[in-house]
Amino acid sequence: MISIPHKTKQFLVLLIKILIVAGAFYFIYDQLANNDKLDWQKFIVLFKKNQSVSGISFILLLSVLNRYFEILKWQNLAQHIRKITVVESTQQVLAALTAGLFTPNGVGEYAGKALFFNKSEAKKVIFLNLICNGIQMILTIIFGFFGLLYFNAEFNVITSNTVLILFGILITGFALLFSIKKLTIKGYSIEKLIHKINEIPKSIHQRNIFLGICRYIVFSHQYYFLFLAFDVDLPYLTLIAAISSVYFLASALPSFQFLDFAIKGSVAIYFFGILGINEWIVIFISTLMWFLNVVIPVVIGSYYVLNFKSREIA
Repeated sequence: MISIPHKTKQFLVLLIKILIVAGAFYFIYDQLANNDKLDWQKFIVLFKKNQSVSGISFILLLSVLNRYFEILKWQNLAQHIRKITVVESTQQVLAALTAGLFTPNGVGEYAGKALFFNKSEAKKVIFLNLICNGIQMILTIIFGFFGLLYFNAEFNVITSNTVLILFGILITGFALLFSIKKLTIKGYSIEKLIHKINEIPKSIHQRNIFLGICRYIVFSHQYYFLFLAFDVDLPYLTLIAAISSVYFLASALPSFQFLDFAIKGSVAIYFFGILGINEWIVIFISTLMWFLNVVIPVVIGSYYVLNFKSREIA
């Protein structure tokens, strides 16, 4: 096995950290500067018209709460390995978010969190992060499914027969999945996965679900309040149903974090277009959501990446 000199190792770690941060900032700049669909003049005019210190503060508070609930979720799950403070959880979540910015579906986030733990605990960290993200995905599917049903009942986007067929496929898929739970592939099976999930105390799972629901309520309503700020006047349930539908369908599409607003924006244009909302407003709100909930945390996370100590990966 080749031994890497300590100074060389330090240089490589520094180079990796710089590349991660530089790559993150480049992708952010590229998306904001070269998006020809963003009409900044319209945004400035509307912003000056509706600017409010309390309104801006409220929207920013929702962004803080969104990420804070995610930090609490990770702190809650990480205690299954060892107890960490809110400060440590913040460092791990934001640094991992930065590392996962330009990896497919945020895969880099899993490796990012694992670096803060012993090598022997890496598999546990990845598994717990899967639980952390998995519950958020399940909640998005549940809320989104009912939101889509409500939206479809109002606007008849797809026929009732199509809804029944999709529901039937979903039920059949789950039934098939559990019927072959003992099937083992490379030492892994659904039965073993369920067993590992059950090894985690119920109190941790319950808190994880509660915090996941809180986070979903926060970011979906941040989307809702931004529409109100852009003078969109629609019934609450109709708008929330459209928002939950957008998150539901967008989450099913493979993407990179730095393209998150583009994916959600394209899905949102279709749904909100049915409601008669101008395309540029939908694009701006999707971009703002991405900026507030991804870009700002990544900027903060960059600090943690650059200050990450090489001894932690020794």
